[in-house]
Amino acid sequence: MKFSRLIFLYFAFSAGVVFSLAQADTDKPNFVIIMCDDLGWGDVGFNGATHIRTPYLDEMAANGLKLTRFYAQAPVCSPTRASVVTGRHHDRTGVYTANQGHLRDEEYTLYEALKSKGYATGHFGKWHMGTLTTTVEEGNRGGPGGKENFSPPWSHEVDTTFATEAKTPTYDAMWKPVGGDAKSFTNASRQGWNFIPANAQKEVYGTHYWTGQDEMVDPKADELLGDDSKLIMDRALEFISENQENPFLAIVWFHAPHLPVVASEEDANSYEDGKNSDFQKNYNGCVTALDRAVGNLRTQLREQGIAENTVITFCSDNGPEGKDGDPGLQGQFRGRKRSLYEGGVRVPSLIEWPAKIEPGSTSGMATCTVDYFPTILEIVGVEMPDDRPLDGVSLMPLIHGKMKKRPMPLGFHHKGQAAWHDGMMKAYRKGGGGSWKLYDLSSDPGETTDLAAKNPERLQSMVEAWTRWKASVDASDSGADY
Repeated sequence: MKFSRLIFLYFAFSAGVVFSLAQADTDKPNFVIIMCDDLGWGDVGFNGATHIRTPYLDEMAANGLKLTRFYAQAPVCSPTRASVVTGRHHDRTGVYTANQGHLRDEEYTLYEALKSKGYATGHFGKWHMGTLTTTVEEGNRGGPGGKENFSPPWSHEVDTTFATEAKTPTYDAMWKPVGGDAKSFTNASRQGWNFIPANAQKEVYGTHYWTGQDEMVDPKADELLGDDSKLIMDRALEFISENQENPFLAIVWFHAPHLPVVASEEDANSYEDGKNSDFQKNYNGCVTALDRAVGNLRTQLREQGIAENTVITFCSDNGPEGKDGDPGLQGQFRGRKRSLYEGGVRVPSLIEWPAKIEPGSTSGMATCTVDYFPTILEIVGVEMPDDRPLDGVSLMPLIHGKMKKRPMPLGFHHKGQAAWHDGMMKAYRKGGGGSWKLYDLSSDPGETTDLAAKNPERLQSMVEAWTRWKASVDASDSGADY
């Protein structure tokens, strides 16, 4: 605990992170924290994609800050989500991997921090940091058998909830087809299916949208039909309209493009070129629908006159699903979802804040989902309630053009895999142990050349630093912070 506290204070002060009301950067800006599910670094136009249309995100990039070396804290969804709302490595919080553990009640979250400053708080879309019901059998862990992991949004100072525990289809989210066949992409496959026609047989998918304790939307209700990203954003936009005279935090976590991917007939057909599979067309189509939902958000903020002082962030929770050749592109990077190689954790990322960020800004500094929390706390002027260690740094110096290099290394651990980023150097160890590898990401972003034999001293110092950091994480996991 003492070691962790000293390390945090040293780097926090060196980065200019002082959580005091006197240093609040502006008068209570609004925050919209957007996250996609399994979107690849190379799946957006602002990172050079031409196979998928993302015009609204590209417009957001042109008007804000593009982070070209932004990392999800983990290569799967649940842990990354815990890092966003706490600023801490997921193992500290009780969320170890997808569908394992839950966000502990003792964790201090963005919702609680901003609620203490008079913010309205809302969570929309995927939750995945614990179960949402102890009475209704869910398609994932929720229900009578999952009581030990019950940790819903309303237990963490969320005022307005419209959330599922885990994944859903990305169109007509509560339904799956009955019958059909794989050849025509009309059966209920793991990958997804073509949209279900009105006269076709279907059955409920097995998950629910929850709005409070024992309160859910009827999964058969017409209001849940259509594109799921639009559905999620429409609920968030209602919340924003209701709170436009007051500061608000809206966390918007899309299901798209997590499997099963389903797009509207129009969106899927817009990618018909004689070469794309139905799987690819539905993947691309649900990303374009997601992009359109972001456009709806930005339009409403402008119409309501609150865009100037609203911070919008955008990222993905990890790299793309599947193997190379499947829908979802990780760009030039090695690895995909579940890997701590770059392709599994380097994700597309933007920050838009017209009041503070110059249009067309770009940074290649290492940034991460753990940085959202300390950045927002500095902006609003929230003091941490205790001395628990954070793994993120405030990005306000970066936004002001005063920080070119990350002031502290960035550590990763997931199911035995490990990585340590120090500047442009990266130490990596695969799961199950084995030797560490060393990569220079400045000249080798694809991680093809192991420099361990040429730089043994540098690697040793990085591994020792990771080991000290991991001991701090383990202490937190054991309850030392509470």
